[in-house]
Order: sequence, then structure tokens, then C-alpha cells
Amino acid sequence: MAMAAEAKFHVLAVDDTLIDRKLIEKLLKTSSYQVTAVDSGTKALEFLGLNNKERNSKADASVDVEVNMIITDYCMPGMTGYDLLREIKGCSSLKDIPVVIMSSDNIPSRINRCLEDGAEEFFLKPVQLSDVNKLRPHLMRSRSKPNINKRKAAEEIVSPDRTRTRFNQAEERSSSPN
Repeated sequence: MAMAAEAKFHVLAVDDTLIDRKLIEKLLKTSSYQVTAVDSGTKALEFLGLNNKERNSKADASVDVEVNMIITDYCMPGMTGYDLLREIKGCSSLKDIPVVIMSSDNIPSRINRCLEDGAEEFFLKPVQLSDVNKLRPHLMRSRSKPNINKRKAAEEIVSPDRTRTRFNQAEERSSSPN
């Protein structure tokens, strides 16, 4: 039983509306995902280890809990789902986490902007089980991505002036206590 729990993907669900948050949480749990649900982009960033001071300096997050995907509502007070997407993609330690945006508004320019800026998917609400079934390929890619990137960075040392700096920074991040 412990092995099955370790193999579960952890999804951070972000929605300011209780009913929508409960729906996405139920759908994800039905599909055997571990779910953490929060009601704002700010709380999502706090959960991921980014507080306001760190966000302002674009410092890297220190994530104690592994999050494999973030699914967020677009329209939320304070920080929108798009703002959350930009914060995550702007943080070097979080940028590889797939982000999915949900909205009840079918606005093509909004959908395109989110996808162009790094969202993996854009779901129209109400989210359905068929939508949730589209998540697994993104989760599988994200689980293998860090190892691929580290190996690729190690292979790129051939050009010492440009790539060594990136590789050294990657090594510092992985060995730093923060």
C-alpha cells in the first residue's frame, strides 16, 4: 500500500470558488491523484515555497513537497491564474512543473496567451473526467524532465564559456540547503 501512495502524482489545485475547487479535487482523486487544494494564487505560491520577498527578487523556491502539476482557475481575485502561471514559469526551480488553466470563459485570445506563455492545457469549466484524463501524459513528461535536463546540461560542457556557467548553477541549486 505504501508503494502505491508513493507512485501517485501530486496535483496542486487552485480555485477561489469552493464548488469548483471541490469538483476538481473530486475528479483528480477519482483518477488516483494526490491533491492539495488552495483558494488563491498567493496561497499556491506559499505552498510552493515562494513568499512575497522571494517573488520580488525572483529567488528560487524551496519546495518541501513534490508537486507534479498545478491546475488553476484563470479568474481569481488578487492574482489571476495567468499571473500564477507567469510566476511559476519565471522561477527556475518551478518552471518545469506543468500548469493547466481552467476557465468558464471561452475567450480565444486568453486561451492562446496562456498556452503561448507555458500552460500545458486550457480547460473550459465545468471540468470533466475526460479533461482530467488528458493530464497523465503531461505528468509523465514532467516526472522524467529533471533528469533529462541535468544530463543534457552535463553533456553541453563542450563549450566551456557558455554552458559551464549554466551547469555550475544547476549543481549549486541542487546542492544548496535552501
